[in-house]
Amino acid sequence: MSPDAPLDRLRLALPELPPRLREAARYLADHAFDATTRSMRELAADAGATPASFTRLAQALGYAGWEPLRAALVEARRPPAPFSGRARARDDLPAAMLAADAAAIGALDAGPVAAAAAALHRAPRIWCAGFRSCRVVAGLLHYQLRLFRPETRLVGAEGPEELDLDAFAARDAVVLASFAPYSAEAVRTAAAARAAGAGLVVLADSPAAPVARGAAHLLRFEAGGPGFFHSLTGAVSLAQALAAAVFAAGGAASLERLRQTEARLAELARYASEGESR
Repeated sequence: MSPDAPLDRLRLALPELPPRLREAARYLADHAFDATTRSMRELAADAGATPASFTRLAQALGYAGWEPLRAALVEARRPPAPFSGRARARDDLPAAMLAADAAAIGALDAGPVAAAAAALHRAPRIWCAGFRSCRVVAGLLHYQLRLFRPETRLVGAEGPEELDLDAFAARDAVVLASFAPYSAEAVRTAAAARAAGAGLVVLADSPAAPVARGAAHLLRFEAGGPGFFHSLTGAVSLAQALAAAVFAAGGAASLERLRQTEARLAELARYASEGESR
């Protein structure tokens, strides 16, 4: 069975399907990723169809029901060995990776950062989100923003992420970092931000990314490269630039908060003394 077998089967069957099933099939073909991350009832509601239509569609395609079709769609999207499949032995790999990262930084667009920072500055509360390797990006942004914006939160830091997603509010800002293959957690976070009416700022590798749907601001970075791990260099650079721009937007108030934070850290002896650091 080819990786695209479920969609291939759907497209071949499309001309012969009854009108209502044809509408459900067209929706499914255009939203195959959503079908792997959302419930059948949610899909049906968005498609203007009934859940039974998706069950009948699955059966018309030769599956026992919706869940077997959904499982086939999930399997079709599963990347084959994302790391080991990219691993290659080459003597110049370190140099090639550094050159690729330098090029990725050079290709970053600073323009959208200012607009995104202005949105974060206006928000009474900022949520930082990233999953799997992008947790590093979210954690860095959270740390830097907390120095002068103490109301900043890291999704999933203090318990199940679902509790934080349920806490998103309309005036909040949600900053989400992700790249292909996009994690289900990232897709759920973006959907929760949209549902709450929060301002969504996305750091992603493509404007077509499912996490970028409905985002108020998209900061794009290149995650590819010669290494077998994806590169986070561009995402980290954008996160640092974003934090700096939010700080600048806050003016004297940001500076005063930063001074207060530094004073508390010094009082708690968070930094080694000069003698201890040698």
